[in-house]
Amino acid sequence: MLKRIRASALTVLALTAATLGTTLSVQADAEAAPNSAVAKAKAPAFLASSELPRYLNSTWTTGKITDGVPEELQFCLGDALLAYDSRYREYRTDLEASARQLTIVVGSDAKAAALAKRLNKDFRSCAEREPSDPDIVNTYRDFGTLSVEEGAHVHGVQTTTSWGSMDVGLLSVGRDGRTVTVVDWGQMGDFGDAPVKAFKKTTVTAVNKLH
Repeated sequence: MLKRIRASALTVLALTAATLGTTLSVQADAEAAPNSAVAKAKAPAFLASSELPRYLNSTWTTGKITDGVPEELQFCLGDALLAYDSRYREYRTDLEASARQLTIVVGSDAKAAALAKRLNKDFRSCAEREPSDPDIVNTYRDFGTLSVEEGAHVHGVQTTTSWGSMDVGLLSVGRDGRTVTVVDWGQMGDFGDAPVKAFKKTTVTAVNKLH
């Protein structure tokens, strides 16, 4: 009789523990769901293709959001981004223009400010560096700062070759709180062909859309 009572007691305890575990699991899932939704809602938004500077009559193709750093930005900015998780989106036309947006969320406003400062410095240094090929010449221009959220800075670089080809690129670094974004645009041509005014508008839109 005593053995049966003990066995029954153990069964009740096991059932109680299982019920309690299920209840706690359900409560944890219920609590985690809103947090996950909030985290997802706070993920930085990216530019739409319609928010990029227009390029002739070409149509933009918008790529998917991808983890990492686009190849075009690794040469000048790759070292500064090694310690961070980042995401990017690429945009292309059926002609010569292309663009990219990169976003990085860091741990604090101070870290984001330091990262933005370094990205601006690294890009300018890279653009002004003398190419190893004597047949290639880079010309840098500073297009100034923009008053949006915690600020943005716009750079330009024109690359000319001895065989006559010429490309121009615009790049901006902007920040909203602890999120930094880089917007990059490139096309054939020189500074006279660069859509500086429209690119500044795109940069303001990019920073405003982060959060």
